[in-house]
Amino acid sequence: MTNYLEFEKPLAEIEGKAEELRAMSRSNEEMKVTDEAEALDRKATELMKTLYSDLTPWRKCQVARHPERPHCKDYIEALFTEYTPLAGDRNFADDHAVMGGMARLNDRPVVVIGHEKGHDTKTRIERNFGMARPEGYRKAIRLMDLADRFNLPVITLVDTPGAYPGKGAEERGQSEAIARSTEKCLQIGVPLVSVVIGEGGSGGAVAFATANKVAMLEHSIYSVISPEGCASILWKDAEKMREAAEALRLTAQDLKKLGVIDRIIPEPIGGAQRHRAESIARVGAVLEELLSDMDGLDRAALIRDRRQKFLTMGSKGLAA
Repeated sequence: MTNYLEFEKPLAEIEGKAEELRAMSRSNEEMKVTDEAEALDRKATELMKTLYSDLTPWRKCQVARHPERPHCKDYIEALFTEYTPLAGDRNFADDHAVMGGMARLNDRPVVVIGHEKGHDTKTRIERNFGMARPEGYRKAIRLMDLADRFNLPVITLVDTPGAYPGKGAEERGQSEAIARSTEKCLQIGVPLVSVVIGEGGSGGAVAFATANKVAMLEHSIYSVISPEGCASILWKDAEKMREAAEALRLTAQDLKKLGVIDRIIPEPIGGAQRHRAESIARVGAVLEELLSDMDGLDRAALIRDRRQKFLTMGSKGLAA
């Protein structure tokens, strides 16, 4: 069953009517409703094109959070071979909100790390909705150290509302773990490519996305705070999240203009949630291209390029 977003209600009605006609045809072969159903399909396609041609920042937030959008586990299973997961931070526990290990991307050996949200109630609770605890970031540091030692490129897949703000996480050094992970991103002498596949929330995302090249799916978001959190602070009213989403400049298009990201990966019409395999394949092609662009760069050049990228960030601005 398709999960429709709030702004997709007109689309849901049309597609629902088309499915009703097909159900009636299946139950009574004498009913000839194929033409009517196909006409509704065409109408739905045109409406979808219209809806997705000019999404507002708030609507992009809704798409980025869609429960059927491909998550880290889906990308790893589809794009990587010989994936060998590594667990634990060698200190406290294994954080299931962060998954990662060694793998091959089209026979290129790499280390892949990402946030995993889960796909149903059970797995979302197990994965803590993609909100990593300190041990998750320390696991990522361990994996990056491993990649650096064996000269393996690092790929990170970002999809988190933000780091987990619970009491236990704070007691175990959440902010220190995020800072150490961000620092490790800047220190490793191997190519580091990051893709925001859904939500890129605050320091929890930056700890994985301090990369040589940062790409975003067309309808993903990347911001210092969620629109709801921003609205609660600025206006004391979480319902002003639409205004906050506009002000935060959290869309891939705005962030490309600002120089925060390097690449926008187009999504099929209707978003990655409707065309999962095609969207995953597009991400895979971009990962290959970005890694190939860094072939031949030595350790010093990779570190210098990454540091310079973030030192100069903010020098670009949106056109008036």
